[in-house]
Amino acid sequence: MKVRRFAAGACVLGSAAVLVSACGSSSGGGGGGGSCIKGSTLTIYSSLPFDPTDKPQSQDVVDGEKMALGAAGNKVGKYQIKYVSLNDATAAEGKWDAGQVSSNARQASQDSNTIAYLGEFNSGATAVSLPILNRTGLLQVSPSNTAVGLTKKSADPAEPDKYYPTGKRTYGRVVPADNIQAAAQVTYMKDQGVKKVYVLDDKEVYGKGVADQVAADAKKSGLQVVGDEGIDPKAANYRSLASKIKAAGADAFFFGGITANNAVQLWGDLFAANPGIKGFGPDSVAEASFSSKIPASTMKNTFITNPTLPEQLYPPSAKKFFGDFKAKYGHDPEPYAIYGYEAMNAALEAIKNAGDKGNCRQDVINGFYKIKNRPSVLGTYSIDADGDTTITDYGGNTIQSGKLTFDKVIKAQNPSS
Repeated sequence: MKVRRFAAGACVLGSAAVLVSACGSSSGGGGGGGSCIKGSTLTIYSSLPFDPTDKPQSQDVVDGEKMALGAAGNKVGKYQIKYVSLNDATAAEGKWDAGQVSSNARQASQDSNTIAYLGEFNSGATAVSLPILNRTGLLQVSPSNTAVGLTKKSADPAEPDKYYPTGKRTYGRVVPADNIQAAAQVTYMKDQGVKKVYVLDDKEVYGKGVADQVAADAKKSGLQVVGDEGIDPKAANYRSLASKIKAAGADAFFFGGITANNAVQLWGDLFAANPGIKGFGPDSVAEASFSSKIPASTMKNTFITNPTLPEQLYPPSAKKFFGDFKAKYGHDPEPYAIYGYEAMNAALEAIKNAGDKGNCRQDVINGFYKIKNRPSVLGTYSIDADGDTTITDYGGNTIQSGKLTFDKVIKAQNPSS
């Protein structure tokens, strides 16, 4: 990877840049010029959707991030850490909104004290914010993005390079990507005796990406893919689609998409026309706003993959996290709360790894990529050269009485790349 070198005394950033005190190291992965922040207060931004559907999950992610920061005493070494939570959803859109995502990324980019950005929740939103933050040379860590193309080559030949206009990496995640999840989905389908699957997606970056991966892995594994198409997220109903799936002879369907894109309506209509079918969904529907609202009759035949495992399968530190979270907030955390907790910890670790240059954006980016064999609530992991975690386990979940219920650990074999 080519490294740009800048003359001492000044840094030239992208259009969203701000002038800060000095240039840090320009070696290693990262973009934007390695600016350093004046003073001893650094700001970490979080950007997540707080529309009615996504709010319970997002609030728990934010609360997890706050817990991690609080456990660190709101500081790393000599640096005090300020936390700012932003909403990337709008009432008009009813979910994350590209314009709002851009606004959030620009706000963080233009704040001269920003050292890191946690988000977005949705991979499609990160496809919008990442180029903005990359031009500014800001570390971005997602607690939940799983779209493969954000970090590795995908079916889109422009990925991942189009997200990194500086040519250098500034992004990573603490959750396994969809090449792992897709293989886990297919393993789960085979475990449930599926022979013919109909693959659907919501046409977003995340949904289309995971659906394409599932379709490809299903074919490689000997399952028959009898249909593969995108849905209209704003449709009044999906009765005609349900009839098409029935005519195709599918004994299962997979939906790659988010809850806010009409997943509950889709589930009800598909099962109404196909009572014996099995429905499979990815981590994007592993939330109470989905599991508690789908028809009760569909729950016994609904299967969800999710990277969050039960606390007994995590290290002792996770048990403390779950206990402390419930004591503080009065309820069990939504699945991605623990990933919010670790995303914040990874950002703090990156600052710590930068040492005396913990106020220098480039050095903090380098510090993130230096995370190796880190013991965490998720288990021990490293960050690879692409910004991906080395953790690979997914949980298979059913739904009982409206609640996501752990079924088994799925160790997917030979996930597609």
